[in-house]
Amino acid sequence: MRYRDIAELLANELTAEDSDETRRLMRDLRVVRQRGYLTKREFIEICRWKSPRATRHYMKNSPERIRRKTAAAFASRDERARFEALTALDGVGAPMASAILTLTDPRRYGVIDIRVWQLLYELGSVRTKPRGVGFTFNHWHEFLMMLRPQAKRFGVSVRTVEYSLFCYHRKEQKGVLYGPSSPCNRSDPAVS
Repeated sequence: MRYRDIAELLANELTAEDSDETRRLMRDLRVVRQRGYLTKREFIEICRWKSPRATRHYMKNSPERIRRKTAAAFASRDERARFEALTALDGVGAPMASAILTLTDPRRYGVIDIRVWQLLYELGSVRTKPRGVGFTFNHWHEFLMMLRPQAKRFGVSVRTVEYSLFCYHRKEQKGVLYGPSSPCNRSDPAVS
């Protein structure tokens, strides 16, 4: 590890260069915050962006259930209520809930995933879950409370902070994170 802490890493590795696909998706989803809910098509598109492996689980959600749960999440000011509404959907855990919030509000949210958490663990910023799996609300909230001050410090979005950490981990990682056919081993760094 070349850096002592997250601030030093970001001072040297900050990047806002999201993939074209991710920028397009964020642009297309701007209407969601005004509308107040996701359609099934939008929900499936987000889920496939984050983790296409579980598509059969995402498809189990009816359009009405997606609308109801995402409307509850977007209407709430309470982070736990947002998290619980989203994770009540089939196939949605902490990483997917964070992806939904990130793509609809990148200024305030970033995607919690294996790469970013493992890097934070290596930096000593988090002390649990060294493998970066099995996140709860408390892990996600800790993650947000760590990234938001960094975003403010550097004058960027929380997504930019998270994506910079993701890219750094991807660049420095030795070996294979998931397996040879995983999205992380493909050319698009936006897929986590």
